[in-house]
Amino acid sequence: MSKPYAEVIGDPIAQSKSPLIHNFWLDALGIAGDYRRSHVSADALADYIAGARADADWRGCNVTMPHKQAIMDLVDDPGDIRGTIGAMNTVVRQPDGSVIGTNTDAAGFYAPLAELDLEGAPVAVVGAGGAARAVLFALARAKVGPVTIINRSPLKAMGLLATFGLKGEVAGFDARLPPVSLLVNSSSLGMTGNPPLDLDLSPLPGDAIVYDLVYSPLRTGLLNAAEARGLATVDGLDMLIGQAALAFELFFGAPPPEGRDEELRALLVA
Repeated sequence: MSKPYAEVIGDPIAQSKSPLIHNFWLDALGIAGDYRRSHVSADALADYIAGARADADWRGCNVTMPHKQAIMDLVDDPGDIRGTIGAMNTVVRQPDGSVIGTNTDAAGFYAPLAELDLEGAPVAVVGAGGAARAVLFALARAKVGPVTIINRSPLKAMGLLATFGLKGEVAGFDARLPPVSLLVNSSSLGMTGNPPLDLDLSPLPGDAIVYDLVYSPLRTGLLNAAEARGLATVDGLDMLIGQAALAFELFFGAPPPEGRDEELRALLVA
């Protein structure tokens, strides 16, 4: 007997911890469902969505690199994600069979920072891809500023500042970090199989926060360097679990179980 399922798609995809998270919640709630990972290359993305539309058991998918922008051309966009964040990380089948895209990254990213007053705080963001769009959308809502985007392509980064109405500047990787209150790595640098993110953190003040969205490995070189300086850190599991919780309810119609976060985190770092 078939059962409803969702999955995460990307290229590469082997590193994804999303199946551990969603299947932990499914088991905890006693929901007869499944969550998988699926390797989908860029040239196979359209065929994947076409096949998913025809599968009545498919509830949706999370979307990771490098598809967060390309997916917008293949699904409905009732919430105008294209016009706001400009990247989708979650695709959901609706009861009428239509397929819509949304973004849970922005809320997932901001959740660990929600109790802080970031209004007017200087911020630096590494990267200018789909994850950076969600980060900058959330930071703009928090009224931070100025924002320095560190990226290899200055034109792309300048475009993001304009898109989200943020004041700031663009810097290359060889530039000295500004003394920001929050440093966010939204790039794949430091991820397993990718080059390291090598930044000199000495310009950061002692009360700065370093937030790395990479979760494979969980203890990245950037976070180790920050902790060596005694700086507060936020690792990639916080955003991963936060965005997954929102997506889980969209896929399976129930919120994740309460009071199980520490157990889940232990499973993810085992």
